[in-house]
Amino acid sequence: MTRTEPNPRPRLPEWLRMPLPTRDTFGHTRGLLDELKLHTVCESAKCPNHWECWSKGTATFMIAGDRCTRACGFCAIAAAKPFPLETDEPQRVAEATRRMRLRHVVITAVARDDLADGGAEHFRQTIEAVRKLNPGIVIEVLVPDFNDSDAAIDTVIAAAPRIYNHNLETVRRLTPTVRHRATYDRSLSVLRKVKARAGDRLFTKSGIMLGLGETEEEVLVALEDLRRANCDILTLGQYLPPSPKHLPLVEYISPVQFDAYGRAARDMGFVHVASGPLVRSSYHADEFAAF
Repeated sequence: MTRTEPNPRPRLPEWLRMPLPTRDTFGHTRGLLDELKLHTVCESAKCPNHWECWSKGTATFMIAGDRCTRACGFCAIAAAKPFPLETDEPQRVAEATRRMRLRHVVITAVARDDLADGGAEHFRQTIEAVRKLNPGIVIEVLVPDFNDSDAAIDTVIAAAPRIYNHNLETVRRLTPTVRHRATYDRSLSVLRKVKARAGDRLFTKSGIMLGLGETEEEVLVALEDLRRANCDILTLGQYLPPSPKHLPLVEYISPVQFDAYGRAARDMGFVHVASGPLVRSSYHADEFAAF
């Protein structure tokens, strides 16, 4: 009997091949994160850009532990019963941003469906601790959907982050396969509520991964849906499976196609768009700080 081998992952194109940096800053960043016992989405989610970001002395902090209550098919973060929140974590994140001299910080978290507020109060405390120790810093949060809880959303808004990011992740048709428990319409509802409550006090932001089998028409519809939800900032990047156990890659999207999507998004009215194979939610996030 002939054994059927799984389809091999397509060969990595040249535009996704990156040299490993050799700057000493990488080791310094790792040492600081280890010293303060902080998690980063850079490492936990196996972000392909973490070598570059850490070498520049920046990182995306992941609060509320490194165990997620959801098991999304694209994500490398462990799905398991989370540990209790660490009450001193907000202060440790603040200290890290101070030592790293960050002018723009991105704070994200695992989904904490085990908590009544989904971790919203922990976000609030972290935002306030960072601002107290770093006056003038631009604070961006990348949050879960909090199950569309008005109280949780209001808790985070009350802490006054400059940018409120919640990712749509993929097109409507693929959402049930790609995202665990999250829904397409719920994510749009979260973004719509945030903008309605906060207005011009903050920018809303969202992102979509490409290469999971979506069509061009589906992508454009998703962008239109985000604009109708008054989303201000958009990121589009290439999906790369973190392991063979995760959702398979369907195709690599060319830089030319990413450029075309970027132009279409700007024409729709997004105030800032990052569209490219290496783009991730927080990759070069500080480039928006001037707006």
